[in-house]
Amino acid sequence: MTLLWEEEIAGGSHWSGVIRRGVVLRLTAAAADANVAALFFNREQPLERYNMADTLKAQHTAHLTTGCVCYTDMGRIVCSIVADSCGWHDPLCGLTDDALIAARYGATRFQEQRNARYVSGRQAMLVELGKFGLGERDLVANINFFSKVVADESGALSLVPGHAKAGDFVDLRFEMDALVLLHAGPHPLDSGGAYAPSAISLRASRGEAPAADDACRVRCPENTRGFINTERSYA
Repeated sequence: MTLLWEEEIAGGSHWSGVIRRGVVLRLTAAAADANVAALFFNREQPLERYNMADTLKAQHTAHLTTGCVCYTDMGRIVCSIVADSCGWHDPLCGLTDDALIAARYGATRFQEQRNARYVSGRQAMLVELGKFGLGERDLVANINFFSKVVADESGALSLVPGHAKAGDFVDLRFEMDALVLLHAGPHPLDSGGAYAPSAISLRASRGEAPAADDACRVRCPENTRGFINTERSYA
């Protein structure tokens, strides 16, 4: 694949940008226990965006890994997971908010800490949404890449520590022109202690168009129809 660009998101920081159809974006964890929250929107029609419920229902799963795709609320596919060294990414637990961050790690203020202050996932996403004319009503359920969450007998969810190792990666092949928002911050179920979220490196490369036997396309009949719906919008 032809490398297009590389960039790093510092731990606790956020990022947004446009990723074109056919580009593969690799997210790589710089340290163990990384977490990066992600939101995806159709670049041309942002009212179309990643839909957690349809993504899980269509693929009969409660977690994401290689072979899974991320559906929009229009039945199309915004991106496919074509490689993954972790084996599990959390689509259920959402974002941290300001109250949770202050209670777990301590309160910080821009006036004292400047860019070193602790920013919640919710605030990070609102800042990035605002750059594209979007706002609070566009803040939908996100994916937490590199994080694994399990349920006990009562249904309570907990984060599995040590799931992600330094150097773990996930490759997202974009099936439509997309607006991508990322926040390299703590998972909402992180046990607390020191505030030390891992940095995440981004590597964008020109990929190959999905073949007829592409693993994501043939994972289930729903995915095959999702690819057809997506490809027709570019015909």
